[in-house]
Amino acid sequence: MTLAFPPITDANWPAEISDMRTGFAGQLNVYRVMAHHPALLRAWSGLREHIVNNTALGRERAEVVILRLAHRLSSGYEWNQHVARGLKVGLSKDRIASLRGPLADMAAEDAVLAGAVDTLLDQHRLAPQQMAELNDLIGQHAVLDLMATTGMYLTLGFLLETTGCPLDASVRDDLARNAPELMV
Repeated sequence: MTLAFPPITDANWPAEISDMRTGFAGQLNVYRVMAHHPALLRAWSGLREHIVNNTALGRERAEVVILRLAHRLSSGYEWNQHVARGLKVGLSKDRIASLRGPLADMAAEDAVLAGAVDTLLDQHRLAPQQMAELNDLIGQHAVLDLMATTGMYLTLGFLLETTGCPLDASVRDDLARNAPELMV
């Protein structure tokens, strides 16, 4: 299969975003695909910075949210990428694996977070009772970050699944060595 939007190589990197190539944008295939639309990649960078590096969810909770979303979207790229990231931030293999299953089989906090993702995907909003439970658990800013994270990674999932973006070799190799049972 020929990809309509193959990851852009360094040699073909767009001049108007040359300053982004050595940062996050040049590190992963998903952003090398997005680089086909330089203005989009530039606009994406601010939200990405907040969601990835400054979220009120914290790194572990953010990975729980993203992994549940990746599972629900059947996005192999997102799932594999975030299994690797989840392991790096301290999630256990069992905890990660549980995020593919029913809420009842998850740790209580993970079930609340994953349940919120499920509700956003299924009903496109959180009910007042669910908002109150989340607010008590993670706080108002983190509730907003949970919704923004779900939306951002939903958009990435559309892009990844539509373009057939290949998993980065470094992630594939890392998972093959350290967590082959979690790869999809």
